[in-house]
Amino acid sequence: MKKDIDFKQLRERMVKEQIERRGVKDKRVLDVMRKIERHKFVPLNVQRYAYEDCPQPIGMDQTISQPYIVALMTELLELKGDEKVLEIGTGSGYQAAVLAELCKEVYTIEIIPELGNQARERLKGLGYKNIKVLVGDGYKGWPEYAPFDAIIITAAPPEIPQPLIDQLDTGGILVAPVGVTWQELFRVQKSQDGNIIKEPIIPVRFVPMVGEAQQKEK
Repeated sequence: MKKDIDFKQLRERMVKEQIERRGVKDKRVLDVMRKIERHKFVPLNVQRYAYEDCPQPIGMDQTISQPYIVALMTELLELKGDEKVLEIGTGSGYQAAVLAELCKEVYTIEIIPELGNQARERLKGLGYKNIKVLVGDGYKGWPEYAPFDAIIITAAPPEIPQPLIDQLDTGGILVAPVGVTWQELFRVQKSQDGNIIKEPIIPVRFVPMVGEAQQKEK
């Protein structure tokens, strides 16, 4: 008889060995990474690998980021609990779920309809009421609900799209991987006088961010 996988134990190990050991310190972020059942956001055939230190495929040539990167990007947003956050690149919905535990409202955009619709149903089934999912072009942001206190991009654009910087509130933080062949994770803050302050964090590797025009060319 096949032994059941102890996913809770795997989450504990993931946080201790992959996330805390690399320097993520925000207790709220660590607690959420322990809580959320990451294996429910990946296909059945890779659930046993959901807590390993690497990205996992979620279909449509897309991936769920490695746990450490999810935790690091989340920590960089410095969420306190009352923010309105925009996510670009819903994927399976895992990052949106992490954010939803840490802020007031999450608005997340996915350009691939199959993934966006699946994520919407998955998040609804898991009981999240503070997440809105839009199938659309993340390059355009979501002006209807702007400005946002924080923005996170989970695919790599060549440069940060100007509409997203425009939709970031004064004092807000944007976290994004930027680049084509070589990518760097950046933390971007809009100062009180409107200046944009960019801080490089670490080299990373993400799937490319695409807009509707590029999607149609595929």
